[in-house]
Amino acid sequence: MEYKWIVPFTILAFILVQVNCIWHRARYVPKPCTGCHIDRRLCCMLMEEGEGICCNGCVSQNVQHTQFYSLRSLLANRAVYEPSKKKPSSWSIEFWNYTSFITAAAQYQPYGFGTTYKDGGKVSPGKMEVAALLAHIGSKVTTKGTFLDLSIDSFMTQSNGFSLFMISIRNYNYGEATKDLNVDLLNHPEYIEENATLAFLVAIWRWMTPIKENQPSAHDVFIGNWKPTENDNLAKRVSGFGTTMNVLYGDLVCGKGNNETSVNNIIEYYLHYLDRIGVNRNKAGPHELLSCADQVPFNPYVALSP
Repeated sequence: MEYKWIVPFTILAFILVQVNCIWHRARYVPKPCTGCHIDRRLCCMLMEEGEGICCNGCVSQNVQHTQFYSLRSLLANRAVYEPSKKKPSSWSIEFWNYTSFITAAAQYQPYGFGTTYKDGGKVSPGKMEVAALLAHIGSKVTTKGTFLDLSIDSFMTQSNGFSLFMISIRNYNYGEATKDLNVDLLNHPEYIEENATLAFLVAIWRWMTPIKENQPSAHDVFIGNWKPTENDNLAKRVSGFGTTMNVLYGDLVCGKGNNETSVNNIIEYYLHYLDRIGVNRNKAGPHELLSCADQVPFNPYVALSP
């Protein structure tokens, strides 16, 4: 079979994934959700309170259709709407659609994305995690209206939207995504621009995958699956939303003090998204958990800027 047919079939497979609560395996995640080696519908019920982390349910239960489009409406005035095009591009607000997001999220539900519970199922940060991911993506919409700019020139020079958050412009990270997702993004980054499900899938892959070996993923630090070491404590790195910025962006935003505009912008998106999906923003925690302003960065340099 010629290669040109491989990617269309691969992308079609993403689109055809069921979006209900049937579990689907992603090709790679760095760390399975604790407790999910057994029947995931029962794993939380079988855990004692305070015992640890388990997975249950599905993302579509945590974030409903109307809630998602409420989030999308925040970007409507800043994105480019292109009704004349037969197929929405990543520059269009129509690219930001619920079905594509839920289809992609289903790949990582078994590993706890949006479905993690703590303390024997008594505490669920799943809905908050979805808000956190979308806040990172949403905060990258530029004032020029270049929503989800994934053109080739943008990849080579600057990054906006999905390209900024999901994946480094370094060939290494394109290669890693290519291996893990079985789509040739190394040679064809434009596939992300052409398929919303694939774009969301790569975004979640970036969220779930550590930037470097022996470092946590944004998912791990957000849900508390990562336990700070003594060195982390000295560096003021703690489990919470703020450290997701440290994981994803390093010293490009973190450790610069409370006046760093990029950090404050991402935090505001996160809090506003929590409001929109019906979660009290007070549950996000105090400012030191929300910000990485005083944290020592994990990495001295990451190829992307927020």
